Amino acid sequence: MNFSLFIAKRIYSGKETGKQVSKPAVRIAMFGIAIGLAVMIVSVAVVIGFKDEIKGKVIGFGSHIQISNFDSSLSYETRPVVTNDSIIKVISSIPGIKHVQRFSTKPGMIKTDDAFQGMVLKGVGQEFDPTFFRKNLVEGEVPAFNDSSSSNEVLISKALANKLNLKLGDKIYTYFIQNEVRARRFVIKGIYQTNFSEFDNMFLLTDIHTVNRLNQWEPEQSTGMELQITNYDDLDKVAYNVYRHVDKQVDKYGGVYYMQTVKQLNPAVFAWLSLLDMNVWVILILMLGVAGFTMISGLLIIILERTNMIGILKALGAKNYSIREIFLYFSVFLIGKGMFWGNVIGLLFCFVQSKFQIFKLNPETYYIDHVPVEFNIWLFLLINVCTFLAAVLMLVGPSYLISKIHPAKSIQFE
Repeated sequence: MNFSLFIAKRIYSGKETGKQVSKPAVRIAMFGIAIGLAVMIVSVAVVIGFKDEIKGKVIGFGSHIQISNFDSSLSYETRPVVTNDSIIKVISSIPGIKHVQRFSTKPGMIKTDDAFQGMVLKGVGQEFDPTFFRKNLVEGEVPAFNDSSSSNEVLISKALANKLNLKLGDKIYTYFIQNEVRARRFVIKGIYQTNFSEFDNMFLLTDIHTVNRLNQWEPEQSTGMELQITNYDDLDKVAYNVYRHVDKQVDKYGGVYYMQTVKQLNPAVFAWLSLLDMNVWVILILMLGVAGFTMISGLLIIILERTNMIGILKALGAKNYSIREIFLYFSVFLIGKGMFWGNVIGLLFCFVQSKFQIFKLNPETYYIDHVPVEFNIWLFLLINVCTFLAAVLMLVGPSYLISKIHPAKSIQFE
């Protein structure tokens, strides 16, 4: 067996490690590693979970890529483009596109006996994917929308329903101003809640036929198309292919196709999410610093306590390099034990929070009512590997203290 490894194991497993001085130092060093690693695991899991939750809500309302009329890209009072079967077929054939659906919007107002509220009526067709709204449905059901007749049914947010004192099955009156005031009556078929106030306070969902009639558009026209892609990581690549096919093209009514990604449509939200990455890096660096500092302190205390042993080993012919290896091996054992408990604490927190959602958030501020966690096995392994390497490398420098210890003096050291 390797001489340095053999001595390190004897020191680690022997009763001598329980000395008055080294015992607290060893425990503090392992505690620092465990807490530092646990905090890093939890921080990364929470930030990834939070970013995915917010991105999911933004994409759920507007999809990954949106194609609309260039003249109406900054307003809900939109100009139409042709979105017939042929253009949908062309876009659907682009690699990476998973789903294409049409939509139309019309800003208006809901009025009850004692209140009124501005809103945007969003119309969708029979190809509409209701997965996102079903996931966030709190009452009723998502209506079966189509593009050939008016259903007179709407999906409304819980935020709007509470503001206007509305409930499932109520009839609501909406008003739209164009050349004249036009009124429509709808029945509340379902109530959803995403806690994303920017959208919850604005959108009502109904069939695209009704909205197109309000806008006085042709059946083949609509505000635009929403494109879902297979993999979010390929967003820029897929968006470029879509751009090549449709952007700046002109339809037969003179409408100019204009493509925008979800990042371009919601720059403030994604800028905010990108800041979270910086926060994570700060936490990771601080926790590595704390873990490294406790390990360095522990190692120095153990070296000083075993000065007598170091002197004897040198007198017997052991080289500085071999003795340094002994203490580095010993430190690796401590780091491994600390990392074990750090993983246990971090993963246990993630599991409990994901199952029971113990820690809550204010949805008005964070757009979600609990602390989300998402476990990524590759990031988990990367954090462990980087923590181990960083902790060991930080101990290489302090281990050179051994070369300063003189055998003749150290043998008499108590």
